[in-house]
Amino acid sequence: MEIKKIINELVEKAILCKSSDIFFLPKKEKIDVNFRTYMGVVSERSFSLEQGKEIINYFKYAAQMDISEHRRPQVGAMNFEYQNNEYYLRLSSLGDFTDYESLVIRIIYQIQNSNYFFDEQLEELKSLSLKRGLIITSGPTGSGKTTTMYELAKAIGKNKVVMTIEDPVEVHEQTFLQTQVNSDAGIDYTSLLKAALRHRPDILIIGEIRDRGTARLAVDAALSGHLVLATVHAKSTLQTISRLEGLGISKEELANCLTALSYQRLIPKAKQDRLACLMDLASGEILETDILKDIRADFVSWQENLKALRKDKKITDATYKAYQEG
Repeated sequence: MEIKKIINELVEKAILCKSSDIFFLPKKEKIDVNFRTYMGVVSERSFSLEQGKEIINYFKYAAQMDISEHRRPQVGAMNFEYQNNEYYLRLSSLGDFTDYESLVIRIIYQIQNSNYFFDEQLEELKSLSLKRGLIITSGPTGSGKTTTMYELAKAIGKNKVVMTIEDPVEVHEQTFLQTQVNSDAGIDYTSLLKAALRHRPDILIIGEIRDRGTARLAVDAALSGHLVLATVHAKSTLQTISRLEGLGISKEELANCLTALSYQRLIPKAKQDRLACLMDLASGEILETDILKDIRADFVSWQENLKALRKDKKITDATYKAYQEG
């Protein structure tokens, strides 16, 4: 079978499975292909080393990567069209200690309205967004954080300037002014944030608060009257406060700018081959109280909501146990 046909079949199957990533992992005499799905990483098929290398090189060539370099890390990107939809593929290659090359392909899906277990959670976030300030969403990779931020901005952003700062832009939204980090050109989050504020956006979406400089500018933007929607890596809803403190933001500043915190996961629904979003929200008096604490709990109502979903048979017992810790 020709390489292009194999590649098309692999990517198409991954899309049909709603896989977030395709892994090409070298073994002793073969290259294994795995998909990351909501059930975890599953084995798809294997190729001989020779054929596997051909497939990897084809992907690298299409993504404008150096096919002669097999040891140093590389990144690239390409578009893939399937059933009249365009998908954005982000590629990362890396050689191991034996000089065999691996490749990981992230599949970026177009933003669509998410399916929420509790629709009132999204509606509450929309209402909170009208107050402006800083709203932060946390959760692991692939938990739908970008989708939630875009849905909020689109819901309340009519006749307003919405600007995004991302690394990279994963979804094209024509109604937003989208900007992207470019390390090679010296364009980082901090420089883009400074430029963004001069553009006077009504709503500012920050792909990730990852360092002190970004945290400082995000807080300053929120304190100056903007609505700032951002994500941050934190293991739970209320521990996001501790994470921001670790990035140099004081309790007083958080009390003045932080409107809401949200932690979310995409969780498999019972008896359905699809996922739904479950959130845990902190706002109002609960948020104000926890900001002032030195030691905080993890969640507000995460476990209670999981129990309710299990009782109503919307999730299985296995799913309930798997997501207890968020």
